[in-house]
Amino acid sequence: MDSTINIAKEKMEKAIQNMQTRFANVRAGRPSASILDDVLVDYYGVATSIIQLATISVPDAKQILIKPFDKNCLSDIEKGIYESNLGLTPNNNGETIMLVFPPLTEERRKEFVKQVKEMAEDAKITLRNIRQDVNSEIKQLKLPEDEEKKGVERVQNIINDYNKKVDELLKLKEKDLMTI
Repeated sequence: MDSTINIAKEKMEKAIQNMQTRFANVRAGRPSASILDDVLVDYYGVATSIIQLATISVPDAKQILIKPFDKNCLSDIEKGIYESNLGLTPNNNGETIMLVFPPLTEERRKEFVKQVKEMAEDAKITLRNIRQDVNSEIKQLKLPEDEEKKGVERVQNIINDYNKKVDELLKLKEKDLMTI
């Protein structure tokens, strides 16, 4: 039973890490280069990450600068950014691409908070699914009734702790998003 619960803890930890990764892609004030992690560029017929094609820097609080290793792929990178639906317009000067982030309005901040809440709810759903799976596995072990109850209670306590973690991370991200 302990190995089953330990495996479940690892899965729960991955669910929390996934949520944090998704949170990182929701920008608050300063833009982050991680917003480009999922952007793929058609580079000579191969879908390639921008990170492999260019140096990405954040020169100030409202811009991301993309300097490709191969200037011939500037238009491909620009097209990849357009197709990624980031809501940003790339400015191509022939050598680099500049992404300018407009200041966030109160309405836009609230939209981001709503997105983050959905991500947190997804994490909680994942945690509940893990709990169901673990409880089923515990019941299949055909343990004595009192040990089975202890196992189920132990899993529930672990889930409660992870749900608190989700709530704490959500509060921090909400605060970050609503801070001007």
